[in-house]
Amino acid sequence: MHREVKVLVVGTGFSGLGMAIELKRTGERDFVVLEKAGDLGGTWRDNSYPGCACDVPSHMYSFSFELNPRWSRMFAKQPEIWDYLKKVADKYRLRDHIRFNTKVDGARWDEDAKVWHVRTANGDTYTAKAVVAGVGALHIPNVPKLPGIEKFKGKTFHSAEWDHDYDLKGKKIAVVGTGASAIQFVPRIADDVEKLTLFQRTPPWIMPKVDRSINTWEQKLFRAIPATQRLYRNFVYWTRESSALGFAVNPKIMELAQNIAKRHLRTQVPDRELRAKLKPDYTMGCKRVLISNDYYPALMKPTVDLNTDGIAQVKTNSIIDNAGVEHKVDAIIYGTGFHVVDSFDYLDIQGKDGQDLSKLWKDKGIETYYGITVSGFPNLFFLLGPNTGLGHNSVVFMIESQIRYVRQCLDLLDRHHADELDVRPDVQARFNKQLQQKLTKGVWTEGGCKSWYLDAQGINRTVWPGFTWRYWMRTKSVKAQDYTLTRARRDRVSA
Repeated sequence: MHREVKVLVVGTGFSGLGMAIELKRTGERDFVVLEKAGDLGGTWRDNSYPGCACDVPSHMYSFSFELNPRWSRMFAKQPEIWDYLKKVADKYRLRDHIRFNTKVDGARWDEDAKVWHVRTANGDTYTAKAVVAGVGALHIPNVPKLPGIEKFKGKTFHSAEWDHDYDLKGKKIAVVGTGASAIQFVPRIADDVEKLTLFQRTPPWIMPKVDRSINTWEQKLFRAIPATQRLYRNFVYWTRESSALGFAVNPKIMELAQNIAKRHLRTQVPDRELRAKLKPDYTMGCKRVLISNDYYPALMKPTVDLNTDGIAQVKTNSIIDNAGVEHKVDAIIYGTGFHVVDSFDYLDIQGKDGQDLSKLWKDKGIETYYGITVSGFPNLFFLLGPNTGLGHNSVVFMIESQIRYVRQCLDLLDRHHADELDVRPDVQARFNKQLQQKLTKGVWTEGGCKSWYLDAQGINRTVWPGFTWRYWMRTKSVKAQDYTLTRARRDRVSA
């Protein structure tokens, strides 16, 4: 099948659905959303491991134009967030535009016709005036290549590909990694297994999780007087926004939060030897800050062993650590997160003059304009792209800023009767120079750790350096002078 559309959106997470809603809101109907899976939801469809939940308060982790007064907890769990996304999609009748089980294989810019040619794994092809990539960065599981893993005869799976058919009861389980997913599923499986050996490379900073059920009267109040929910959402936003001072302005401010985390560790882990293994030696915020009330207690269970010696070798039915101790295991579960910076290596996008985007970024470093547009790749827009991730607030806020910006770019094309919109190289270069100057002063660089925020050269290609309201202000309106607009017959619209 071949189809021509004005806008092609890729992905059905918060980004893709938000973009589709924005298009419909502004009267655009000539668009298609491609989804690789059989259902929508993105991250919240894929991650269904035990205990999966959001670490951003529910009332902030939702579209501002589609508040949900019925959240059951302060921090919603995966099924509830997924259900929210499906209800939003149904309300705006987005399924009519979605093509499920359609994985994008690549895209090529046609310099003469000024359109994108997009091919899919099932053989369908599309021609689009604009492509909006809402694939995000947290969708390709990072599975480390453990020495000898090919010899292992037991079960292996990543937390994002949880095998719910595999019965953990009575099994000896090895968990590799202590990131955001591991601290959620380890407490949920600790009582079921015969033995759980948790291999930790670097301990995370863990704050108490201020979570509770939301009372029925609160839900009724939010439904009856929507303004009360919006006021509460604003309170949550500004409370979390204030923490950016420690992340980006002065890392020393993080000492206040570190003291809370240290007290949390002391209170929950009386064992001095175990506590020493769990105490980070870097500034909070250098790696992702986690929240949990049940992770530390789970590590003190008799069925759980925290191993900090590292993995030397995997054998047929065991793991040998670097101290030479052999651990018998029936299954290995990876809680090792996702490819983030290097996730863009998997893109097959050809821009102007046949430029390969993944090769360009690999050779010269990842650079965009506000994480949305890339010079040399006209009419291509990223949502939640490079340097728009957050460590302190809701990425949905960033996504909403971006979908408005993309819509304005599309309006700019229509208003000027143009076929190509390309960010100027000098504008992109100046933006990235300023961006990196700010990032080098932040905790991600000065915090004394190595994290997935940084690329192989130690440059932060992941997070936005500071307040989200500044990002909102800077992307509130598109500056036409930042772009070159061209018609298909190659006459320049603006210089």
